[in-house]
Amino acid sequence: MRRQSLGFVGAVLALLWALPAAATGCTLGTPGATVRVSVANSGRATMLHLPRGFARPAPLVLLLHGSGGTGAQMLDASKLADTADAHGFVVAAPDAGIAVQKGFVWNIPGVPSVTGKMPGPGDADDVAFLGTVVDWLAANHCIDRSRVYATGLSGGGRMSSWLGCVAADRFAAIAPVVGLRAGNPLASDRRVPDPATCTPSRPVPVIAFAGDKDTTNPIQGGGAGYWQYTMATALTRWADLDACRAGPVQRDLDAKVHEVRYADCRAGAEVIGRITRGAGHVWVADNDAMWAFFARHQRR
Repeated sequence: MRRQSLGFVGAVLALLWALPAAATGCTLGTPGATVRVSVANSGRATMLHLPRGFARPAPLVLLLHGSGGTGAQMLDASKLADTADAHGFVVAAPDAGIAVQKGFVWNIPGVPSVTGKMPGPGDADDVAFLGTVVDWLAANHCIDRSRVYATGLSGGGRMSSWLGCVAADRFAAIAPVVGLRAGNPLASDRRVPDPATCTPSRPVPVIAFAGDKDTTNPIQGGGAGYWQYTMATALTRWADLDACRAGPVQRDLDAKVHEVRYADCRAGAEVIGRITRGAGHVWVADNDAMWAFFARHQRR
């Protein structure tokens, strides 16, 4: 009788193991498709793209739109869904929490948005919301918590920088595009970042992309009140935060792209800036290079 019972249990287990992963896995979307989904009980939504051939748990890339934009527009402009299909990661592209005309802006405390308005206590807490997105996708068996990354354009690049500063426990690496910051400009000298506003709890690998003809967020510094200090200053500050012992090493990757790299950083972090000559305030990221960088890093 015991032998028969064990045989029956074995047969049941074999049947369960043979069920498709989707039966107990992520059911929020269809692999290869992009859908708009409501996020838990947040009252907010995100565009979600599960890659073709989706296998769970997958890495997650949070894609953050620029000021005045939307997640849907950012997903289309970046072509990151195509990169996700090629490499097998999930993309979530939510809308920011502060409505502006036909789009949204991100709430980065202590600095004015592109409207000139300083976010107040009544505005949505975007750091908390993005944490909810991560938790919700993990609870639905869609993503691997140890491989969560953030990128974004312009205001979304500044927001992904802010996540590195204040939510390093959630993100394995960040990749700001025309928007790298390392904390808010210091009130007494806006040419440098305020160290009190960027205190990551762990080393954060950073790869940043920019164009040298960007007049909105100029790599040479200046510009709007939220910008001010140079991209080189931001890279140096991240290298200090990550305790990098080598660099900056500079080289031309090709005729158009120049790279600045800091290495030998604490906990295996890297800090890299890639500048495209002649490019302005657009998505200048090399998506495959971005993913290759992300894939080297996992949150411990």
